[in-house]
Amino acid sequence: MQESWNEYLKSLSPALRELRGGSSDVMKGFSAIAQAALKPQVLDTKTKELIALAISVAVRCDDCIGFHAKGAMEQGASREEIFETLGTAIYLGAGPSVMYAAHAIEAFDQMNTEKAAA
Repeated sequence: MQESWNEYLKSLSPALRELRGGSSDVMKGFSAIAQAALKPQVLDTKTKELIALAISVAVRCDDCIGFHAKGAMEQGASREEIFETLGTAIYLGAGPSVMYAAHAIEAFDQMNTEKAAA
């Protein structure tokens, strides 16, 4: 459980910045993949962020959960859409995904509350 998901994501910035500098070609390629993957085409960006959140839960990546919960929130995902997404992740990832789904809803709720207060 993260005390503050926004602060947690901010704490990753120096290491990610260092990685971008040390492996710039790889990170530029990764950024290009991310931009291409999230570009709205047949599926809109919100749907793609929800898919990424489900995968984040299924593969048990806390950092990914934070980034994609935030992305889904910024794209206008509702709490109900998050729960439906998490249900699919739990179906695919079984018991461990239940635990990570709890992290994902916590991250979404916390960031949404902070956004509303700003």
